[in-house]
Amino acid sequence: MFLPLTKKNKIMELEAGTVWLVRASWIAAILPVVIASIPNSKLTYFHELVLGLARRGKILQPTSSQKWTLPQRYFAHFYVLGVAWTTLLLATIWMYAFKTTSLTSDESRLSDVVTGGSHVEHRLEVWRAVFLLVLMEIQVLRRLIESFYVFKYSPSARMNILGYLAGWFFYTAAPLSLCVNIAPEVAVFIAKGKSQYTSDTEFDLLSSLIPLMKLGWCQLIGAAIFLWGWLHQRRCHAILGSLRETPSQVKEYIIPHGDWFEIVSSPHYLAEIVLYAGLLIASGGTDVTIWLLFGFVVENLTLAAGETHRWYLRKFENYPANRNAIFLYVY
Repeated sequence: MFLPLTKKNKIMELEAGTVWLVRASWIAAILPVVIASIPNSKLTYFHELVLGLARRGKILQPTSSQKWTLPQRYFAHFYVLGVAWTTLLLATIWMYAFKTTSLTSDESRLSDVVTGGSHVEHRLEVWRAVFLLVLMEIQVLRRLIESFYVFKYSPSARMNILGYLAGWFFYTAAPLSLCVNIAPEVAVFIAKGKSQYTSDTEFDLLSSLIPLMKLGWCQLIGAAIFLWGWLHQRRCHAILGSLRETPSQVKEYIIPHGDWFEIVSSPHYLAEIVLYAGLLIASGGTDVTIWLLFGFVVENLTLAAGETHRWYLRKFENYPANRNAIFLYVY
């Protein structure tokens, strides 16, 4: 049964509104750093303000008042949110994809919710969203585990409260950005009741994995790049965690060595950029929302890496001169 045109239009309007709201949020988050990067003496104060908000841990300037800061160990809150939110989106959209779409059938069962365009392309879009959320789930789960078992934050390590709120924003907006184009119709699917769109087929995990294996080369290449960045970030985080294996080392800072630390000062940030580049490629590279997500990741981590690199140079006279901040031979 087809939805009346007015209902289809409402779904289209909801989808457009949701997409533009998420995009506007990313643009609002990106603009301050872009403005602060403009070489103009009149923007010096704004530049310092943005840097102050971005600093955390060892590069946070010590002040007499810590009124607007929080312990850096609160980073774990981001990953709890990320796991909970990504899991909810993944479970809901995966069930929706399994119950309402098929990459092997010539007949579409999406007529109740699809508002136009190619049904085949729509089915691919739904399963691509599932695929991207699976990768995101792998990332946030590892970060959550690391926050408890790998990182040993100094008791004095702090972060700005606005930086803390930015973390909450990121781990809310990032998973949503990977599936925002289909989120409204999934919401309709839930609101109207699953039974209206489903057959008697029970959810089967093995069967639900088959469509993920039928996606294109973009997804395979993107996943390979994602896993490359993921593995290097895991190694770099393990190196950082090993620098504070004993209680006496908690307040000490040591030059890290190994893996990508031999070429850049913040390889864990570089690895994160690589894995989000993998997500971008796996998405097909046509979604503006995911490009904005990637842009935010690049500029935010580049800013933090630059501050970290300058801190290392000030802190250690024997700091390796061959290391760049984050991009080999570039910055």
